[in-house]
Amino acid sequence: MSDPLVWLPFDPAELGAGLPTTLRYEQVDPREHVPDSVEDVAFFVAPYGMDPNVADAVPRMRSLQVLQVLSAGVDNVRGIVPEGVTLCNGRGIHDTSTAELALTLTLAGMNDVPGMVRDQQRHHWGTRWRTALADRRVVLVGYGSIGGAIEARLAPFEVEVVRVARTARDTEAGHVHAFTELPGLVADADVVILICPLTDETRGLVDADLLARMPDGALLVNMARGPVVDTDALVAELRAGRLRAAVDVLPTEPLPADSELWDLENLLISPHVGGASTAMWPRAYRLVRAQLERFAAGEPLAGVMDGAY
Repeated sequence: MSDPLVWLPFDPAELGAGLPTTLRYEQVDPREHVPDSVEDVAFFVAPYGMDPNVADAVPRMRSLQVLQVLSAGVDNVRGIVPEGVTLCNGRGIHDTSTAELALTLTLAGMNDVPGMVRDQQRHHWGTRWRTALADRRVVLVGYGSIGGAIEARLAPFEVEVVRVARTARDTEAGHVHAFTELPGLVADADVVILICPLTDETRGLVDADLLARMPDGALLVNMARGPVVDTDALVAELRAGRLRAAVDVLPTEPLPADSELWDLENLLISPHVGGASTAMWPRAYRLVRAQLERFAAGEPLAGVMDGAY
């Protein structure tokens, strides 16, 4: 029997020297071409950004044992994973880049950077009084790997961080509240940052009632998934001028050119680029290499997605 075949969306040399010799490696991107070796693939590292061609190729992988994705979330992948195949997420790959963007959007939203850009484009000297991030209360909804990275970057800004996750627990960083406590926690929040996965529990988590509980002038930052927020309810709050928002994700992506969201001056939009930075690939290569070493040695893999997350 031949050695298990690994499909990589990049040159295996990127993983460094000394890869397990009991595995075979091919650089394949199913978005462009699916070679005849598809039936022999045992370990498939999917390209970053799932598309229909990749989804169509997976059922043809009759020898598939592991599907490794390079994203933190797997809500758009679960439906294509064959029975008996282990799905692993890219936990840790996007911590740095996503946390950096979360801080960027938070600081830009608090300091009205979009307004300054509009003033510059109009050649208008618009001196204004800014709201500092210092001394604010930040509710961090989702306390996994990326949530922890965001908190670490918030620390120098002299803020109070309130942690929220699916279940309450105590950690070295402090207490983590449960999602069920969120309505009471946002009542005096200056900033609410969403970085939770999209599950049945979190879909629509931020609805009209929760938004109504947020104080006037509060900032909502969505780094999670678009459907975590009731978009119509958010638009209503933004049009009223009561809240501000900065989002990297939306229910429909790309956002249609005729969407009313583009014209909301208290909404800052980034085009789902939380993981898309120079910080991604070195961390992706390290994770994939470690996974292949575990796979070759018959050891448990990291990031196995066998629960709600």
